[in-house]
Amino acid sequence: MLSKALLRVGASAARHPWRVIAAWLIAATLAVLAAIAFGGRTADSMTAPGLDSQRAAELIERAGTGQEGMTAQVVVTPLDGGATFFDHGSARTALTRLQTEVERMPHVLGTSDPAGALDAGGDTAVRGGLVSADGRIAVVRVQYPDQSRLSAEDLDALVDLGDRLRAELPLRIEMGGSLFYAFSDPGGGVSELIGLLAAAAILFLAFGSLVAAALPIGMAVFGLTVGVATMTVLAGVTDVPTFAPVLGSMVGLGVGIDYALFVLARHREYLARGLDPHEAAGRAVATAGRPVVFAGGTVVVSILGLAVANVPFMTVGGVAVSIVVLIMVLASVTLLPAFLGAAGPRLGRAGRIGRALRTRKPARLARRRDRAAGTAPAAGWRRWIGHVSRHPVPYAVGAAGLLLTATLPVLGLRVGLPDDGSLPHSRTERRAYDLVAEGFGPGTNGPLVIAADPAGDPGVLDRLVGAVAADPGIASVAPTHIDRATGIATLVVFPTTSPQDKATADTVARLRTEVLPTAIGHGPARAHIGGAAASLSDVGQRTSQRLPVLVATVLAMSFLLLMLVFRSILVPLKAVLLNLLSIGAAYGIMVAVFQWGWGGALIGLEATVPIVSFIPMFLFAILFGLSMDYEVFLLSRVREEYLRTGDNGTAIVEGVAGTARIITSAALIMVTVFLSFAVANDPSTKMFGLGLATAIFIDATVVRMLLVPATMTLLGRTNWWLPRWLDRMLPRGPVGTDDTDDTDAESTGEAPRPRLVDR
Repeated sequence: MLSKALLRVGASAARHPWRVIAAWLIAATLAVLAAIAFGGRTADSMTAPGLDSQRAAELIERAGTGQEGMTAQVVVTPLDGGATFFDHGSARTALTRLQTEVERMPHVLGTSDPAGALDAGGDTAVRGGLVSADGRIAVVRVQYPDQSRLSAEDLDALVDLGDRLRAELPLRIEMGGSLFYAFSDPGGGVSELIGLLAAAAILFLAFGSLVAAALPIGMAVFGLTVGVATMTVLAGVTDVPTFAPVLGSMVGLGVGIDYALFVLARHREYLARGLDPHEAAGRAVATAGRPVVFAGGTVVVSILGLAVANVPFMTVGGVAVSIVVLIMVLASVTLLPAFLGAAGPRLGRAGRIGRALRTRKPARLARRRDRAAGTAPAAGWRRWIGHVSRHPVPYAVGAAGLLLTATLPVLGLRVGLPDDGSLPHSRTERRAYDLVAEGFGPGTNGPLVIAADPAGDPGVLDRLVGAVAADPGIASVAPTHIDRATGIATLVVFPTTSPQDKATADTVARLRTEVLPTAIGHGPARAHIGGAAASLSDVGQRTSQRLPVLVATVLAMSFLLLMLVFRSILVPLKAVLLNLLSIGAAYGIMVAVFQWGWGGALIGLEATVPIVSFIPMFLFAILFGLSMDYEVFLLSRVREEYLRTGDNGTAIVEGVAGTARIITSAALIMVTVFLSFAVANDPSTKMFGLGLATAIFIDATVVRMLLVPATMTLLGRTNWWLPRWLDRMLPRGPVGTDDTDDTDAESTGEAPRPRLVDR
């Protein structure tokens, strides 16, 4: 069965470590070479079938206006701070030269001409939103082809041109647009390095050995290299969203180091019992590797559940992250035991530096050796879990009340699109955003694009333009562009409010439900609203509608999986309810930080922002899977103790206390890795990092060390209740069935006791 297969795999890898390590080196090399040869670039396609913004994009593409491609904008103002205007003189000459040089760049399809707009007339309407009413701020809009024909080199070329012209022209030059969003470096590399260094320090403190600390890090780096390279190859086949590599790195590092930590801790236990290193590695993979396989499976199942949203970029992003998790699971049961076999008996003792950091008193040294080897739970943890078990009601009620209170801000959750105004002032995109808002109004940063097919009705466009311009949420409407071949018209309209403002979403909804239907009438003409703000709003509504479906799907699959794992009904039911509590609390804290601004300065957040529309669904899928990791690890040990002793109270104390140190270290590593991403510049990365870190912290402390022992004590022997008819129906072989417990029973010399089944 599974445990015996893992035993053979782990022992074989430990006996032939260099073969396995060489195989992983070859796999990593091939993956990197494949990524270089066949890989593609990440691309954001924030659309989904059936959305109104998607229909608008299809009409725009049919019209061939070029507005379906990437854009950038170069925002300029004279350096003298308002004494000079663009209407005449050197500033006018400098503006003309800048526009000409931008237009000559490779892949640029065309640019707007603010100097020409000044020649056409003096009022703001005639200027087409290219020069501000006071003549101090001008915008050169740059049109590129679609993202598949561009690369980061195009962004670098535009940035280099701006750097050169800043030194040559008397202008302040700032830049922004979708080109920056698509190809800017998210800065994940620095966060990954910080996370790795912090994880190494925690591992060293946990094991007191540089060798023991290095092995999980080495395994995670191997797995992450193969995973990200595979993700790059996937990007050559389909559109992988730009957040996937960053999110994959976050989750991959977290689960990879965690999985390695649990296997390594069990390996050191077996070494302390006097087992040969090869046999110890095999048994460690057979026992701790089982929870790794099922915990990793739960993470993958949860993330793949994103497919129910019917949003393609979320589905592909989930697949990409799942690939990284699967590779980490494979590395934990093959590469890690190879490392353990190569390290030999050295892992059973602390290194010289670790010994130097420890006190030299003999009694304390003995206790530290016991804790390092994992042969006895820390006395402090045993006392604490015993205390909770003796007072289960107040701890269960108090902890649940605390989490429910933290969840309350979710009632005010608002999804939307954090725009460039949420970036730090050190970024040119933020400075360009502020200049545009100052000169033209906040809505100019998030124009809406209305695509209309008149279908032979000559008066529909005039009615449409008039109705849209009269709406109180619209500041201005640019001149209509009509494609002669198809007759499709496109209108660029500027709201009165910023892209991330709720009022903008309300304006889009009003235009769709009231303004456009009234202007078009009952004829064959049709009109749809697109643009980045509308697309993100649509995706947000789609994900909000499908979130209950995802929650129900993931809960059902996780419940069934845990029921197979632990041969119980109440244990998986309790697990899913407690995980919902920790995830809800994480959502509430995210709302408090990002929407209310509580403590936002601590992570570099300079303005309040709505929650990115697709993040709540992504976070639920990932967090539920990660929370199940600790549930599987902890309850596997509790069940081992219950099968060994037959006493529920003893099993809870011994099982929870025996895993507390490892779970705490693992959670601390994961929280540190995630928090290292919470200080990134991009608000989406901040949300992922803070949300994941908060949920894992709550899960490993309030849930695992308070709610789990308290509720399991209250349930007593019924924790392991399973109706006889259901026991006969369930397949045998997963974690917790007899074959899986035999491996550890062989090493301890004790026979497993029968589980509680309703006869």
